Amino acid sequence: MRAVPIQEKDRIIALDIIRGLAILGIFLVNMPSFFSPILYIEPHTYWTKPLDIWAVNFVDIVAQASFYTLFSFLFGYGFIIFTKRLEEKNLSVPKYFSRRLVVLLLIGCIHAFFVWHGDILITYAVIGFLLLAMRNMTSKALVWTGILLIIIPTVIMSLLLFMVMMVMDESIYATLQGSAMHSLEVYANGSFFEITKQRVADWSFVNFGGNTLFIIISILPMFLLGAAAAKDNWLEKLDDKLGMLKKLWVVTFLLALVFKFLPYYSDKNIVTEYLQDSFGGPASALFYFLTVVLLTRKDFGLKLLSPLKYVGKMSLTNYLFQSVLCTFIFYSYGFGLYGNFNPFYGLLLVIGVFLVQIGLSKVWLDHFHYGPIEWLWRLGTYGSRSVFRKK
Repeated sequence: MRAVPIQEKDRIIALDIIRGLAILGIFLVNMPSFFSPILYIEPHTYWTKPLDIWAVNFVDIVAQASFYTLFSFLFGYGFIIFTKRLEEKNLSVPKYFSRRLVVLLLIGCIHAFFVWHGDILITYAVIGFLLLAMRNMTSKALVWTGILLIIIPTVIMSLLLFMVMMVMDESIYATLQGSAMHSLEVYANGSFFEITKQRVADWSFVNFGGNTLFIIISILPMFLLGAAAAKDNWLEKLDDKLGMLKKLWVVTFLLALVFKFLPYYSDKNIVTEYLQDSFGGPASALFYFLTVVLLTRKDFGLKLLSPLKYVGKMSLTNYLFQSVLCTFIFYSYGFGLYGNFNPFYGLLLVIGVFLVQIGLSKVWLDHFHYGPIEWLWRLGTYGSRSVFRKK
């Protein structure tokens, strides 16, 4: 039997809405990296105006480490939906999901090295093979594995970071001043070739060395928790799961409050900031997921949030669109505004661009079944062209 992509009638609207929300949250976090050397600076000292500090703190609390983890959860949830549909047709899960990951990897490489260094698609594609290997675990085993992969490494790394902090004579950012200045010069004034070299260097700085472990233990657990939720049919059997989901909503809300605000009511240092991201990120991601699920059960909630579904249905296209647009605005081969922007205006730009994306996505989906990148992704996955244009 031939594999075919998911049809419109089979889509779960809540998932599309949550994907749209995740794209907004990821954009909030990514924006400073489009116009400043955020990898190598301490934002609270780099910018000093009250509105900029407010914007930095707002994104830090509301979005930092919350939305790429939310998207990771959705990736795991979608993986199980994908495998169920293949198994119903007696088709090979390893074959088709591997092809899906390889295509995603290729898209990610183009994005990371020729558009913007902050790509997450390469990471998702590589770690996705671990998810594929663990697909036959029970939902309970997936949950406990995910929880332990969050708790145990976080505790160990927090202790190591505490010891490092005790012997460290200066801020880590003091050693990165040269990198910050070089990055600022290249993106603001360099040629496309020079910017490409800098993109590769920035991507390597984030993804290699000690950061590799951090990345795996922040994404793989959310893949597993999302897969467990899908195996338990959270959305398909929502009424049966409602009591449990409401209790989990309260728990994740309290955990998010405790850890997302931790550096603000205690000492702000590398340990509290790491705990903020490692525990607060997954907790707030699940809180956002559950909040949307519970709100969309009501007509007013569904009506309020439904515009997000247009962005969510073509989330990959919209994610890449943000990078293409913003690098053109800020890099030297576009308007050249790199280094001449600030977080508050960046926040306003995110809101404006995202509203435009909602409108453009709705218009596109009035005429086409998929976003353009989603269509290519399906073509590479299934080896056959899906019907693209609506009649």
